[in-house]
Amino acid sequence: MSDNECGKGSSGFDRLLAKVCAQCPVCRTARARGRGLAYWLVSRVERGICPFCAAYERVTGRKAHGGPGRD
Repeated sequence: MSDNECGKGSSGFDRLLAKVCAQCPVCRTARARGRGLAYWLVSRVERGICPFCAAYERVTGRKAHGGPGRD
């Protein structure tokens, strides 16, 4: 994740948590495929349970299960 992808109002801790989500094998699979078990799991767990997915959304402005151009 490059510096220009990070949200301007996000803290350093949020950016660190978002990097964990960006490297998570389940979230990466959900973003890449956009369907299947990983997508289903991440789309239901992300915001309510996983702090990494929530931080990813705050920093990038995209859902953890959404790929480039998806919301």
